[in-house]
Amino acid sequence: MARPGPASQAKRARERAKQEKRKAKQEKRVARKELKAERADEAAQTRDTGEDPDIQGIVPGPQPLPEEMM
Repeated sequence: MARPGPASQAKRARERAKQEKRKAKQEKRVARKELKAERADEAAQTRDTGEDPDIQGIVPGPQPLPEEMM
């Protein structure tokens, strides 16, 4: 049986690039998972207060007249 020839520099570079790409993708997955958990925590806190953050602090009913109208 013949032994395979030595791996070329190009092949090593390709393999290294694949490993780096896999590592970057895994890091992105972890970051997205952490961000999703943070957002879920914020949403849970908002639900606990019972107020919608978009309308927080708005008072229903008639509003006071602006100073120009008085």
